[in-house]
This record gives sequence, structure tokens and C-alpha cells, in this order.
Amino acid sequence: VLDPMLAAGGPLGAATKFLSNRGAQDVTAFCLLGAPEGVAAIEKQVEGHDVTLVLGARDERLNEKGYIVPGLGDAGDRLYGTV
Repeated sequence: VLDPMLAAGGPLGAATKFLSNRGAQDVTAFCLLGAPEGVAAIEKQVEGHDVTLVLGARDERLNEKGYIVPGLGDAGDRLYGTV
């Protein structure tokens, strides 16, 4: 599973659950950047499943809006050219 930025962990958690529910035995998730809150959320969500999380880097935290600090900006906006 590829997820550019692991902030709060919702989309990545849902993706790993989707795959596990359909019989995946071993899931590897790659994220360019992650926040400690997202890593903790994924650890809780995948408990009991064989999931490996690979981060390029871990930033400090999430801000009050749920963005990674210092972060890279919104990956979706950058990907789809909306900024």
C-alpha cells in the first residue's frame, strides 16, 4: 500500500483493513512521511495482523488542523495541482 503522508492514520488503516478482510496475509505500507500520531493509530488498527510500516521520515507531530509539522504541504493538492 502506498500512502504519501501518514497523518492521523484513517485512510491507511482503512486500506489495510480492506486488504485483510479480503484475505491478504502480509501487508506492507510505504509512506514518504509520517507523524507519531499516525504511527500509533496504525499500530492499534492493525493489531493482530501482519502489517509492516515503512516510513521515509517521521516528523514531529500533527498541528491543530491535523497536518504534519513541519510536513511537506498537502500531498493531494500537490499531486492533483490544486495549489
